[in-house]
Amino acid sequence: MRKYFYPILLVGFAAAVAALFFFRKPEAVPQLKMRHGDLAAGGEWLNTQQAVAGLQAKLRTNPDDTKAQLLLAQAYMQEARVTGDHAYYDMAAMELLNNITRREPENFEALCCKASLNLTQHHFSEGLALAEQAVQLNPENAFVYGLLCDANVELGRYPEAVRMADKMNTIRPDLRAYARVSYLREIYGDLPGAIEAMTMAAKAGYPGLEQTEWSRIQLGHLYENTGDLQNAEKQYQEALNERPGYSYAFAGLGRVEKARRNYKEAIAYFQKARATVKDYAFADELTDLYRLNNEPAKADEMAKEAIAMLASDAKEADDNELMGHYADRELAYAYLKTKELDKALEHAKIEYARRPDNIDVEETLAWVHYKRGEFAEADKQMKRALRMKTKTPTLLCRAGLIATKTGRLAEGQALIREALALNPYLSLDLADEGKQLLAAR
Repeated sequence: MRKYFYPILLVGFAAAVAALFFFRKPEAVPQLKMRHGDLAAGGEWLNTQQAVAGLQAKLRTNPDDTKAQLLLAQAYMQEARVTGDHAYYDMAAMELLNNITRREPENFEALCCKASLNLTQHHFSEGLALAEQAVQLNPENAFVYGLLCDANVELGRYPEAVRMADKMNTIRPDLRAYARVSYLREIYGDLPGAIEAMTMAAKAGYPGLEQTEWSRIQLGHLYENTGDLQNAEKQYQEALNERPGYSYAFAGLGRVEKARRNYKEAIAYFQKARATVKDYAFADELTDLYRLNNEPAKADEMAKEAIAMLASDAKEADDNELMGHYADRELAYAYLKTKELDKALEHAKIEYARRPDNIDVEETLAWVHYKRGEFAEADKQMKRALRMKTKTPTLLCRAGLIATKTGRLAEGQALIREALALNPYLSLDLADEGKQLLAAR
């Protein structure tokens, strides 16, 4: 009897496989959401709809078409950037990419897209590992070196990030490469050089494309950090002209009006920004603006909204091993605004445990300690945050306040003066605290 047992098993197994093949339910293809308001205007949205519909049709015919899956994932990654709906589109893209890499573990483009998604979701170590895997498959591709640059920056490995950016520019100098050079120059304290490189990035892109106008927004922000409101406003207005309804251009114009103390106008710009794009930063900025405009109830409402958005992202990251946006650094600052200092410290420490060598994270932890009156701990972290000689005015002013509280008066005053000289329109509560300290001395 036993000699018939294994053939029967094999026949049964073959029948089961055949049934799965012929009668399996096709995997659901993630759908494109409708855009609204300004985002739904213009030819770009029509082109996106047509392209996605064509790819979805291919996948209904052949669910295993990896090229169509890759292109659809890339379309959804771009749609996340445009709409701010990362929670939906990043997950949709990752599902598609996982389908590809299960069948093709060495698919270079899919690995790069997965690395990019992990970086977007602040899973920096995972993003680095995927980019390192991809570069072994194609060491002459510029884009993968951009991913390696980004991951190393976020993990605080700045010399390695510079090496990766240099490699990227050697292979293909373009908008993406120039933008990374700009960011690294800013980290190393070269603000004029950062402006020069980001100007090159904006000029290298096609006007009106989201990537181009994003670079123009970054250029405007650099001008803001040097107190050049006129040039900052020019960049934001140009971005808005080239890409009507662009939320981040509205936000930039809002910051300019905030610096000019035109709070009503600033609020109107941020309300326009948040009308079309999901970004907690808009609610966060409105929290400050409503307080400055003597509207405390609205300020409290915006603060709660910002925290709710960030907490939702953080919960998704905890619940989902593959996806979910780590938002602990942002939550630390949000809780400072609601004066929930224990929660601010909790989230700052979580982020610090994740990437202890990143200077922005070190600055965040230092500032939380400062707000809690823990000046020795603040000083310890701020000294590390200053090690790259970064000249961001906010960083310098915070460092000056912390140095003063730990008894280094001359050093603290010099840092505050340097910050205010770089940007006389520094964040008003921070600038006022610095000015009061200088006046008291």
